[in-house]
Amino acid sequence: MEYFTIQEFERSDTAARYCIDNRLPERLRANVAALTDNILDPLRRAWGRPITVTSGYRCAELNRRVGGVATSMHTIGAAADITTGNPTDNRRLYQLAQDLGLPYFELIGKKYDFKWLHISYAPDRARRRPA
Repeated sequence: MEYFTIQEFERSDTAARYCIDNRLPERLRANVAALTDNILDPLRRAWGRPITVTSGYRCAELNRRVGGVATSMHTIGAAADITTGNPTDNRRLYQLAQDLGLPYFELIGKKYDFKWLHISYAPDRARRRPA
């Protein structure tokens, strides 16, 4: 984990607002590390500028509170919502993730008008088409 920290994955305004303990369980730290090492760090390295994790790990209670699906990869530390800070650069980052051939499972940006990108890592599952 070169550019990102566990604390970034645990941070949540919603969790703070509702006093939800969103600390990443030790058993899921390997998932966050794999996502970071295989997807986020290479993307950040190629991008050459900061990328912010807006939503990383979500405990079940936080995931429910934000309206996440029960099977969300956020709940196992295998997904992150990220941003460069603006939709134009997020669109470029979305394309860069594809151009680099990163081994993501999901890459979602268009669906959210590039306000942020959702990216996940599941090496044992077939890649979904970017959305």
